[in-house]
Amino acid sequence: MSNIAIVDYGMGNIRSVAQAVMKVAPECKVVIAHQPEQIKHADKIILPGQGAMPDCMLNLKNSGLYDALMDAIKNKPLLGVCVGEQMLFDHSDESHVVHEKTPCLGVIPGKVIRFAPNMMHSDGTHLKVPHMGWNEVFQQQMHPLWDGVPNQARFYFVHSYHVVPDNKIHEFGTTNYGGLFTSAIAKDNIFATQFHPEKSAKDGLRIYQNFTRWNP
Repeated sequence: MSNIAIVDYGMGNIRSVAQAVMKVAPECKVVIAHQPEQIKHADKIILPGQGAMPDCMLNLKNSGLYDALMDAIKNKPLLGVCVGEQMLFDHSDESHVVHEKTPCLGVIPGKVIRFAPNMMHSDGTHLKVPHMGWNEVFQQQMHPLWDGVPNQARFYFVHSYHVVPDNKIHEFGTTNYGGLFTSAIAKDNIFATQFHPEKSAKDGLRIYQNFTRWNP
C-alpha cells in the first residue's frame, strides 16, 4: 500500500485530486500534506497548482513545505498538475512586476511562457487566452503513465501559460493550440501535465491510477 501525499500550499485543486486518487486506488493512503513530515513519510508525491505563479511560489515557501518537497523530488515518484508542472521549471514569465521573471523550482531545465497574442484558428477566428476546455494530447514518447491511455486522447485544460523545456528529451506530450506546445513532461522519477487529469474523465483517472502503480 502506497502512502501518497498531495502537497497543500493553498493554491491547488486539492480535494478533487484527492477524490480522484482515492477512486482509482482505494488501497492507497492519501494524505493532504500540510506538514513537512507528511511529505517526508510519503512514498509518492502529487504537486497540484492553480493561480498565478508568483503567488504559488510565495505560498509554497511560506507554507514550510518547500524544503521537504525539494528533498522528496530527488528520489520519490512525483506527479505535477497544471501550475504544479510549471513550478518544476527554472522560471516563469508570469510575474507581478513588469519585465521580471518568477524563479521556480529549477528541477527541469526550461521556462514558462504566455501564449502568444492574436493566435488564430485555421478558419481565421481568434483563439482565446486562457486556453480552456478539452483538447488532444499527442504522446511524444512512451511512459508508464501513458499505459492504457490512447494517443490523442482528450484532456481538460485551463491555462494562459505553458512550459518550454530546454531539451526535447523531457517532452512526453504536446497539444495544438495556435501551434504545438508541451503539455506533458517527464524526467526520471517525475511526470507532470499541463492538463487536469482529475477533470478529464476515464483517461485522466487512468493517469492517476498508473501513477499509484509507478515505481521508477
